[in-house]
Amino acid sequence: MKNILVLYYSQSGQLGEILTNLVNPLLEDSNCLVTVQQIEPEESYEFPWDKKDFLQVFPESYLQIPRPNKSIPDAVKNKKYDLIIFGYTVWYLSPSIPINSFLKGDDAQVLLKNTPVITVNGSRNMWILTQEKVKRLLVDCKAELVGNIAFVDRHWNHISVITIVHWMMGGKKTKYLGVFPKPGVSEEDINGAGKFGFIIKKHLFQENFKQLQEELVKDGAVQIKPFLIRSDKSGNHIFSKWSAHIYKVGLKSSKRRAKWLNFFEYYLQFAIWVFVPIVFVIFLLTYLPFYARIKKDIKYYQSVRLR
Repeated sequence: MKNILVLYYSQSGQLGEILTNLVNPLLEDSNCLVTVQQIEPEESYEFPWDKKDFLQVFPESYLQIPRPNKSIPDAVKNKKYDLIIFGYTVWYLSPSIPINSFLKGDDAQVLLKNTPVITVNGSRNMWILTQEKVKRLLVDCKAELVGNIAFVDRHWNHISVITIVHWMMGGKKTKYLGVFPKPGVSEEDINGAGKFGFIIKKHLFQENFKQLQEELVKDGAVQIKPFLIRSDKSGNHIFSKWSAHIYKVGLKSSKRRAKWLNFFEYYLQFAIWVFVPIVFVIFLLTYLPFYARIKKDIKYYQSVRLR
């Protein structure tokens, strides 16, 4: 009998749907005992987002400042697992506050220590450096990262910006204006997540995860657009400045925090519609000279290694 824990936080419910389909091959096997546990913040984050609340979480999200979660039940926490499937989403180029808070808390030290972990992220498109942050936190928990699967919105960047705002602020995963594609991860990818579950089950019963990530990647588990590596790095550099300043001024004055968050909102619009296209042009102009480095980066970010 193999004991598997599915541990995750999902605000919209999309990631929960992905994970349900992913682990279905394990659920159908009588030799697998699958436990599903959601991470719950003490103060919940409502869905859909209110614009003010969405902006308010920016500094703490990016700076990875934890907030209290509810404790994982002892019946779940005090059990030894053969595999933990760990699902997370991305907030402002960092793991969501509930996920970050869990990974920095005592429950994670108990659950993850010396245990194989497969990360599963659901995001719009920029998840690469967030995964690096999660890798480091897993190392701190003495977990063994053996696999990663990325479920992303595959539409063109600016199309996905429009559709994700429609969904996150409106709460309905529908076609905006009846013309735009549905937001988020496609139904095809969500419904097809079980193909990765079969791969995971094979390696689980072989009791050898050394080739797991390579096989997952071959089946499309981690598809990387090189331009998004550049965008992710640029975004992290800029967000580090904004978040540090807003958090610092907010410690002294909530009014100043609110004012700077408004400035940040205007900057965010500028970055999405003006700065990102400029970065894309620069990327195209430098693609050939940096082709070898780009190929090396793609191979690394598809792996479970940590530099």
